[in-house]
Amino acid sequence: MSALIDGDEISEEDTLVWLEDVSPLDYVRQSLDRLPNRRGKPAYHRDGRMVGYAVLRPGARASRSSGTFRRRVFWLLPHDRDTDPKGLYATGAPAEAVDPATLAPRAKGHKTERSEGGPLSSATRQRGTAPPGCPGPWSVPHQ
Repeated sequence: MSALIDGDEISEEDTLVWLEDVSPLDYVRQSLDRLPNRRGKPAYHRDGRMVGYAVLRPGARASRSSGTFRRRVFWLLPHDRDTDPKGLYATGAPAEAVDPATLAPRAKGHKTERSEGGPLSSATRQRGTAPPGCPGPWSVPHQ
């Protein structure tokens, strides 16, 4: 869950890769997954769809006990607001959800009025809705 992600756990992030345009999304879910490598598109084993993932710096070290790397994965479920606007999350958002406009490498992001189902804040409208640090229009997945 977002609230449980510690800044130390994402301190080795280099970039965030978006698999689709996240600017129209009010929120994305994020989790820290144990993955076998620092880079590349991770395997996805949840319902719904993966919308992005973090790539770690080349010098990032694997866990001594498991040999895996902790990387953030951003995803949505079939009952999330983007596909079911009048459903369970017509207002409010899941615990692990954050506004994608608040995400950047090494920044865990947070909820906003928009992610909770309210109007887009004036600060976000002024800044635009593209996530900070996300090259335009969107980064290309690393192979």
